Amino acid sequence: MELLRPDSAEAVAAALENGAVALAGGTEVVPLIREGILEADTLVDISNVVPKGIRSGWIGGGTSLGELEVDPQIPAVLREACALAASPQLRAMGTIAGNLLQATRCWYWRLRFPCRLHGGDHCFAREGEHREHAIFANDFCASAHPSDIAAALHVLSATLVTSRRRLPIAELYRLPTHDNRQTTALERDELILEVEHATPEASTYLKAMDRSRYAFALVGVAAARFETETALALTGVAPIPWLIEGPDDLERATPLPGNTYKLELAAALVRRALETVA
Repeated sequence: MELLRPDSAEAVAAALENGAVALAGGTEVVPLIREGILEADTLVDISNVVPKGIRSGWIGGGTSLGELEVDPQIPAVLREACALAASPQLRAMGTIAGNLLQATRCWYWRLRFPCRLHGGDHCFAREGEHREHAIFANDFCASAHPSDIAAALHVLSATLVTSRRRLPIAELYRLPTHDNRQTTALERDELILEVEHATPEASTYLKAMDRSRYAFALVGVAAARFETETALALTGVAPIPWLIEGPDDLERATPLPGNTYKLELAAALVRRALETVA
């Protein structure tokens, strides 16, 4: 395996177009390669290209979760999401841009079943083990999006500055379909370089997990109150981060037989989050 260390976005893009895989913190890419899910003959270290740092309303895409969770310039919802996202070791290495592009934790996908995300014609989770899977938009693929940070940035109305364009975070993610199995709108050679975000009057991130620490969300709820409205976003409940306008939207869920409990968790966390930011 070859490792490249280009010093320009143009050189990175050229390498990625030729089939190389981008490497930043490595907390996502390395396990996927080790498990045989991601194949790569060439890795491209993008640490010299993606900026790092924190300013008011601005975050470099290469900034680690560990840096974000302790910086007072960062809204509480994002600090709390970062602190709950993983172990200290992973937070020290994982970047905000990389976290947004996490692959699903669905075990059928991870075990390389020929599911719909792998190009097959069947979602094995719908009729199989689906305790941790989606309760919204789960008809084509029942996988659950794992990023705590994505939910936090949704309620902060974040905009991503990529190597090609400005992209509202609400347009980053897409539900997979028969015609397009991708779950993000990024091109193969496109990098997330910067994150711009609003500053709310109050915000919080709450998370229900199987373990008390360092586990993926069964349900995560991000809430941010601005002058005229409060934004809510969920993780762990749909193939993409899921926006809701209020508790009543939970009635639109379509849980599977083994994950109806997520509705009770979501209702309780939404209520607590709204009370916290009120």
